[in-house]
Amino acid sequence: MTKDMSTDQPFRLPRRGLLAAAAAITASVLGAGCGFELRKAPIFAFKSIVVPGNTAFVNYLRRDLRATGTVTVLPPEQMTTAEAVLDILSETRENVVLSTNSAGQVREFQLRLKVRFRVRTPAGKDLLEATEIEQQRDITYNETAALAKEGETELLYRDMQKDIAQQTLRRLAAVKSM
Repeated sequence: MTKDMSTDQPFRLPRRGLLAAAAAITASVLGAGCGFELRKAPIFAFKSIVVPGNTAFVNYLRRDLRATGTVTVLPPEQMTTAEAVLDILSETRENVVLSTNSAGQVREFQLRLKVRFRVRTPAGKDLLEATEIEQQRDITYNETAALAKEGETELLYRDMQKDIAQQTLRRLAAVKSM
């Protein structure tokens, strides 16, 4: 132990601080040894892609593809020069009633968004056959706040589009050969 010269008292680390430091060191050692790694940008088998269409989902997808920095997103006019083409076959929104009250008024909906797509070469060779990704969210409904619930519904659909776009990127990264 060392002495604090100003008070002639022995200097001691606070026990709580010592335990916190030991816990931080232990966590970092265990985290490094378990193989944990932050998600990196996906690596694609192709260097350029075209995503034809002009829906909100297609725009999210294009933006996310550009953000990876590992692939060039070409405009639809350059489809013949791209290595891959991602065709959105269908995009379906559904509202399903989950529950009603005793008067028959809707109290809860389930929002569903389904997107079907395929990836091919400009020559027509399938790189990824038709695939469907579906997201769903539950939402309560109150007719006195109909306008607010409509806005909430749009936010939930936008959130589902973002989730499906991220899942689509992971599926595209799974394509290993041209």
